[in-house]
Amino acid sequence: MSEKEEPLNILKVRDDHEPLQFAVNGDKFKIQSAAQVSWLKSDEFDQKELRNRIEPWLTSLFQSEHLSFLAGSGLTHAVHYLAAGKGAAGMGALTLSNYQAEIDKAAENAAEAAGRKKGNLEDQLRVANELLRGLEVLQKNTEAAALSTELQTGMQDFAQSILCSEAGIAKAEEFKREQAFNTLVTFLMSFASRTGVRDRLNIFTTNYDRLIEAGAELAGLHLLDRFLGNLMPIFRSSRLDLDMHYNPPGIRGEPRYLEGVARYTKLHGSVDWLQTGKDIRRFGLPFGAGSVEPYLQAPGLGEATAQKLIIYPNAAKDRETADYPYVELFRDLAAAVCRPNSTLVTYGYSFGDEHINRVIRDMLTIPSTHLVVISYDDPLGRIMQTYKEIGRPSQISLLIGPALADLSTLTENYLPKAAIDKTTFRMSELLKQRWGTEQPNHPEKDQPNDGEEPL
Repeated sequence: MSEKEEPLNILKVRDDHEPLQFAVNGDKFKIQSAAQVSWLKSDEFDQKELRNRIEPWLTSLFQSEHLSFLAGSGLTHAVHYLAAGKGAAGMGALTLSNYQAEIDKAAENAAEAAGRKKGNLEDQLRVANELLRGLEVLQKNTEAAALSTELQTGMQDFAQSILCSEAGIAKAEEFKREQAFNTLVTFLMSFASRTGVRDRLNIFTTNYDRLIEAGAELAGLHLLDRFLGNLMPIFRSSRLDLDMHYNPPGIRGEPRYLEGVARYTKLHGSVDWLQTGKDIRRFGLPFGAGSVEPYLQAPGLGEATAQKLIIYPNAAKDRETADYPYVELFRDLAAAVCRPNSTLVTYGYSFGDEHINRVIRDMLTIPSTHLVVISYDDPLGRIMQTYKEIGRPSQISLLIGPALADLSTLTENYLPKAAIDKTTFRMSELLKQRWGTEQPNHPEKDQPNDGEEPL
């Protein structure tokens, strides 16, 4: 059977010295690598053994002093597949009247440098934007105007592909759509349900869609980002000064943290962010809207066009992160993860953005930090390549493959059920107290230890 028909799964958690490769063998799993596995008695094991190995480890990591979550395009594809039975909509190619061959060649080179097989619409738009600036510098106004018009059409098509992915979920069959969103809510709350004494969860995403925002609304999760206001929120640099607290009735003293609050950063912008003059605003764009154009005609947006949308197609180079607002967004990423006792969990991120990888490498120079990589697959091998290049295996956990990272399987079996953890702990303490006086199955424990009085 080919690898495509039976993909390998890669696991590395706890004290594993090297990643364990295994394949699905009926209702069991079979080891495919020659790695020495101390926690298994044979080369076959079941999901129960896998859960006992993974879930307590992730539960412990999720209660680190600082927890961050980075979502890549794999999250959108996973939820879209649950709702519609297929992956999210792809991006088309940019069609230009002039310089098409030169732009395509430069896009291919950029994709190759980033470790991808071929260029995509993002690469083409990035190169075309650079060319437009060059034509403006050379004062080739006619060519610059023609290219600008075609770029506007390209950006509109790019935004349309993002909305198509949202619409594929929003317009799916009701039962499947609800099942997909329930899975997403469970997934998000596994991260967000942290105790009040812990730092807030930091959510980062490279996606332009609003899937996480939609899931947060259904979950009752409050997202704190850099936008302030209600009608047309404006991007501010004061996000880190905001939080949400409450005063319990009859309690004096400092207010307590409100549960279900997370900090949220979209590293590459969003389909509903728009540059208006010197400001960046978030405008009202329904989830899965048919087109972005009608919502750009609102008063106060001026002569807004799709070309002014803040969806940055520059993932291959990191020069853009020095520009506003990306400098603020990437500063949030570095400030959140590059500190002691911090855990970063990635889902559906292929490690194709070098500016993000650099921050992760810097984070792992702190010995008390940990990286958890969860991905449905690694088709280009970039995850394992990055794992080997970083050279800090004791600080990295890997859950790669459909048997581990399928969104439904992951939420049902391996992610912590944070909502019941506190109840479980209280039950355990209660049972310990009762066992201290009543343990018929362990008579030797009924005897007092040296220096203790009988109960």
